Amino acid sequence: MAGGKRMIAVQCSCGKRTLRASERKLLRQVDALLTQDGAGSGALIPILQKTQALFGYLPEPALEHISLKLGMPYSEVAGVVGFYSFFTTVPRGRHLIRVCLGTACYVRGGRRVLEAIERKLGIKVGETTPDRQFTLEIARCFGACGLAPVIMIDSDIHQRVKPAKVESILAQYAGKKRVAREAAK
Repeated sequence: MAGGKRMIAVQCSCGKRTLRASERKLLRQVDALLTQDGAGSGALIPILQKTQALFGYLPEPALEHISLKLGMPYSEVAGVVGFYSFFTTVPRGRHLIRVCLGTACYVRGGRRVLEAIERKLGIKVGETTPDRQFTLEIARCFGACGLAPVIMIDSDIHQRVKPAKVESILAQYAGKKRVAREAAK
């Protein structure tokens, strides 16, 4: 037993690695997504989006599984994941914080807001808190320049953010589960 969960090793459909029972359960959910969205090459990006919403990131076994089920080379699937910045192969926190550092947000204090978040959470851009509660990223523009500086937590936009407001904003999300994104629907 690991972490209170029973681990049963089962051979991966690709034959290259052994999957835990928990991973196999998630891959069955990926199969359901593939059935729902179809198996054409045009289904790849929606399948990847929904798979990422399911896992919180795109683990290699899921990419291998999708590759096999869609009849596409793994390199093509991995290439799409690597090309689009939305996709990640690294586990993210329960809540994704994106700080806008586009011109308007930067000029109006976006960098100071970012530094306040880094101090409060004890992480840098691209990192996840040890409890996997928050992941911090930067963005270049949310198209809300008149409301700068702006941060986005999950799908919530926070406008005219000041460094002094960071703690109270983050407190709204501490211990709260992320609301499923549109891609998961």
